[in-house]
Amino acid sequence: MPEISRFFGIVIRMFYADHQPAHFHAYYGNHQAKVSIESLTIIDGELPSRAFGLVIEWASIHRNELIECWQKAERLEPLGRISPLE
Repeated sequence: MPEISRFFGIVIRMFYADHQPAHFHAYYGNHQAKVSIESLTIIDGELPSRAFGLVIEWASIHRNELIECWQKAERLEPLGRISPLE
């Protein structure tokens, strides 16, 4: 599963040819969550509230890039990287 971004100890990844709805995976320590790109809500798993807040802030800024990555993943194309939260 390619890593598309990393910031403040949080790793963001996306699977190739994954199931709908469009989402990404966020990892922080021993926690992980699957986050909807459209609604920016957790579909599965959990993150500490501070980490989740950072993930949502980042995803809000980069939503169009996340959608583009999702589309590339569906076509099995290289995803590239998305800038981290600073």
